[in-house]
Amino acid sequence: MRVAVASDHGGWQLKQQVVEYLREAGVPCTDLGTYSEEAVDYPDFAVLVAEGVRRGDYDRGILCCGTGIGVCIAANKVPGVRAALCHDTYSARMSREHNDANVLTMGQRVIGPGLAREIVRVWLATEFAGGRHARRVDKIRDIEARYGGPGAGDACGTPGCGRELNKGGSQRGGGLSLAG
Repeated sequence: MRVAVASDHGGWQLKQQVVEYLREAGVPCTDLGTYSEEAVDYPDFAVLVAEGVRRGDYDRGILCCGTGIGVCIAANKVPGVRAALCHDTYSARMSREHNDANVLTMGQRVIGPGLAREIVRVWLATEFAGGRHARRVDKIRDIEARYGGPGAGDACGTPGCGRELNKGGSQRGGGLSLAG
């Protein structure tokens, strides 16, 4: 199993602990940064791991930031990635067993290094159960294809929804107006 690991500055210390644990456990891992506590933007590092997992360069990915939330949101924007924010071993096991999560995210300001190591151990050891859960993961893939995967129509993923990308890349039109 090949694992990519990355963090922003807010998760750097936790990432260091995770990399140390993986190496001690004999799990091949690649540290994609950041390499210090100097302020950086978490999406830049989340996308490195997520794209690596999507391409098949890595079997799984682990991301850390202050809370684990930002890197989870960013990673889940990459088609084919199922990132799960886990701060306990039960969630880590279920994210693999039921959801086939391929990226784990954790928050340095939320958990300590001992618990993070145990979460990583459980997450890496747990296999996807398949069966009825495979049907559900397939439905997630269908949603992804409809709204964000290849050939998904216009910017919102639904042909004719009225939302298109402006030159800056954000969506315009089709929104709810609350003006009276």
